[in-house]
Amino acid sequence: MMREGIALKKEQDELAKVKQAHVSMSKEEQMAHSMDESMSHMDHKNMDHAMHEGMNMDHDMHGGMDHSMHMGNFKQKFWLSLIVAIPIVLMSPMMGVTLPFQFQFPGSDWLVLILATFLFFYGGQPFLSGAKSEIKQKNPAMMTLIAMGITVSYVYSVYSFIATTFLGKDVMNFFWELATLIVIMLLGHWIEMNAVMNASDALQKLAELLPDQVTRVTDGKEEVISLQDVRKGDTLVVRSGDKMPTDGTIVAGQSIVDESAVTGESRGVKKGVADAVIGGSVNGEGTLTIQVTGTGEEGYLAKVMTMVRRAQAEKSKLEALSDKVAKWLFYVALIAGLFAFVVWLIAADLPTALDRMVTVFVIACPHALGLAIPLVIARSTSIAAKNGLLLKNRNALENSHDLSMILLDKTGTLTQGTFAVTGVEQFDNQLSKTEFLQYLGALEKTANHPIATGIMRYIHEQGIKPLEATDTKAVTGVGLSGTVAGKELTILNEKALTDEEKQTLDAKTWRRYQEQGNTISFLRVAGKIVGLIALGDEIKPEAKNFIKALRERQIEPVMLTGDNQEAAAKVANYLGITQFHAALLPDGKEEIVSKFVSEGKRVAMVGDGINDAPSLARATIGIAIGAGTDVAIDSADVVLTNSNPEDILHFLDLAKATRKKMIQNLWWGAGYNIFAIPLAAGVLAPIGIVLNPAVGAILMSFSTVIVAINAMTLNRTMKK
Repeated sequence: MMREGIALKKEQDELAKVKQAHVSMSKEEQMAHSMDESMSHMDHKNMDHAMHEGMNMDHDMHGGMDHSMHMGNFKQKFWLSLIVAIPIVLMSPMMGVTLPFQFQFPGSDWLVLILATFLFFYGGQPFLSGAKSEIKQKNPAMMTLIAMGITVSYVYSVYSFIATTFLGKDVMNFFWELATLIVIMLLGHWIEMNAVMNASDALQKLAELLPDQVTRVTDGKEEVISLQDVRKGDTLVVRSGDKMPTDGTIVAGQSIVDESAVTGESRGVKKGVADAVIGGSVNGEGTLTIQVTGTGEEGYLAKVMTMVRRAQAEKSKLEALSDKVAKWLFYVALIAGLFAFVVWLIAADLPTALDRMVTVFVIACPHALGLAIPLVIARSTSIAAKNGLLLKNRNALENSHDLSMILLDKTGTLTQGTFAVTGVEQFDNQLSKTEFLQYLGALEKTANHPIATGIMRYIHEQGIKPLEATDTKAVTGVGLSGTVAGKELTILNEKALTDEEKQTLDAKTWRRYQEQGNTISFLRVAGKIVGLIALGDEIKPEAKNFIKALRERQIEPVMLTGDNQEAAAKVANYLGITQFHAALLPDGKEEIVSKFVSEGKRVAMVGDGINDAPSLARATIGIAIGAGTDVAIDSADVVLTNSNPEDILHFLDLAKATRKKMIQNLWWGAGYNIFAIPLAAGVLAPIGIVLNPAVGAILMSFSTVIVAINAMTLNRTMKK
């Protein structure tokens, strides 16, 4: 039987091989290979394949885009296709019209046929493959429309070549349209791919949180073994600074465990015998002996992986604007073309009917439509990068309109993300700050709890050496007491202050810290309160204005945090957030986000921790803090590289302008078909008006130029 722990290690081994194989690849090839891996494992449910299922390579791209990605290097495919297309454009007429720069010579028609055949099967393969996927999913979109255009152009042109060369007939070919369409579509997808090249694998980062080797205790003897050999019930030793290799229960020792990256709890958590620990968390001071309670699919991280994978799969169903337009254009062109064929077959003859049908299909070829969105995305991505935003998912720009709420993680998003000293206040002018910290450190260095750890770290950073204390002891419900330099010292909390002390102290000073969720410790020396030290996860200075700005935009801020209820309430009240949820594990956060999404609401999730990854993947838009964990960043659609929440406002402004440009370009790229397709079908033939194919080609070229110019007019800068 396969051991329970082998699944997780096997993932790491396979990913290491993939990583090694990628070393020699270009960026485009790496992206292509990763997409191929994810596509080939979609039907497996075990942990081994979950890593590949969740490949976060922008599932939002058009249906066939994913297939086209694994066809190889788009950049190489574009340039080679362009080289082949140039002689085709120079030697073949545009919809029957010979342009001034074109020329022909004996055998040129054979050369055009050979080059066009190569271009159709080489350059057109990504679109043919993508169309096959879209049709199989019963969801024709951009790839199907492109495939229809190039297939009709090629097949009809081959028929034209045969009829002209061997049957003596003069039949118009569409080799020019075939070449330009393939090259323009490859260019569009290459541009779009480069714009979202930063997508990568969030699930791989989760597996990397666990160590490769662990120390197991068997019959009192320690041995170093591979993680894959760990079984449920094993006893492991986790030393200071090491990561917990699995979920488990402490059977010996005590320590402060850092779970911030996993659960979002900003403070170190004191752990002792019988307490549970989570795989991926970090052991602080002290050695722990744990008994394994979960490995492989049973572990905490494994469950997070599963949630991320499922959320990404659900989110991939979102449909891009260009796909919606392409889908309707495909159906309109198909129906109009077939209708024109039937009508002209009855009214005239087969050659005329065939000519009208093909003209309709070629007129509908999305030259401009294929560039409409990629050019805008490339432009907005460049603008975003200059303003502290990394756009990883093109749909984020399209789906940011009509956001009803933004769900915010507390730790690391609204706060700095570290439990540290946030302020020192003195009430005795005769005592210097250095002396105050020396007294404080004398007692705290004997303690082993998160507050003491934070205080001692701060004292050491200040270069201060604590004094020595005697008779130190912990006072239940109060704090610590002891003797330093012959003076009686007590470190106490607010509840232990006397009424007289509360009245004499400057309440505004310490209430200000309390409002921000800080933990305050007072120092009493020889019966007199001489100062205080505040510790907490400091609220970012820009957070309050950010929340206010969201409300002005009619967007409801909701705080989701793994921190405790009391700390969450204080931060929420200080920032003016009326709706918040505390003490949440990843599944709790993901459940709340999923509930809002299922209700049809457009929501953005902002976070920075591993516990935020499933929620980031599930939300309409996932926004990660750049200083956060790799897992969160890789699960998100947008990354704030400066870790400033106010940059979310810049993103919303950019997204609004970008979507406006997208809609404009889609109208320019496809709107002319409203008139061109009916005219090409011959609806006005009874009054002598039939669209000349050359005019249709000019309209296509004109719309492509307008689309390119319009995309470049997207504002170069954003207001700070």
